[in-house]
Amino acid sequence: MNQPLYRLAAFSTDPTKGNPTGVWIGDRLPDAETMQAIAAEVGYSETAFIVPTSGETRTIRYYSPLAEVSFCGHATIASAVMLGHLSGTGIYQLDTRAGRVPVKVYRANGQIQATLTSVEPRHKPASEGLVNDVLKLLGWSFDELDPTLPPTVAYGGVWHLVLAAHSQDRLNRLDYDFDKLAALMAREGVTTLQLVFRETNDLFHSRNPFPLGGVVEDPATGAAAAALGGYLRDAQLMDVPGKFLIRQGEAMGRLSLLQVEVPAQGGIIVAGTAVEIT
Repeated sequence: MNQPLYRLAAFSTDPTKGNPTGVWIGDRLPDAETMQAIAAEVGYSETAFIVPTSGETRTIRYYSPLAEVSFCGHATIASAVMLGHLSGTGIYQLDTRAGRVPVKVYRANGQIQATLTSVEPRHKPASEGLVNDVLKLLGWSFDELDPTLPPTVAYGGVWHLVLAAHSQDRLNRLDYDFDKLAALMAREGVTTLQLVFRETNDLFHSRNPFPLGGVVEDPATGAAAAALGGYLRDAQLMDVPGKFLIRQGEAMGRLSLLQVEVPAQGGIIVAGTAVEIT
């Protein structure tokens, strides 16, 4: 493959922060085995593959080091920023396995920024058995959860189990059995855990274990941000339209800032920037 592979840190202006992401752009997608091998070699939580090299409508695929993922928010933001550098600002239509995701690429504050609009979000109550099994693997107890944000399984392109801690301290202490949690999540069809603490109505802190992708913790998870916004809206746990900020990756030393806008209906808007890793 002669096409260059770009490396960017998503949801940050600092290449040592944010979520490192690979972005490959070419005229034809490599075969699945080649994309998987590239993603494994890159070693980031996601690498995006985009075709063709020109035009407003493109196809995008996402690979973690272990498997293909239907949708990835941080890799979408990184890809959109890279497209802005290479092909100019504007609106790009990205065809993902989860559906079409429009991204607006624009300049603000001297930087190229991007906003994605997710596919239609949805959620369903998490079963008592799933919650109990995950809490056991995390070493959490049920009374350490925030009762105002009931456990749910939420979708914004892929499914996430959302658990809200009742304190920042509980969220800060994260340890789990990697293989057992990966097996449980595979069985339940859950891509990441979205562990959150709601500090205020417009500020969340988040941590996202991603053992299915071969990653202990994801520094920024745009798909989970969209899923959370959809859950809060559809469960009437926030005023809409509304906005909130997610701070993720702090415990890893890779602070990521995810801006989430929740309209009264339709897809959830997730915004941020990305910077090349040199």
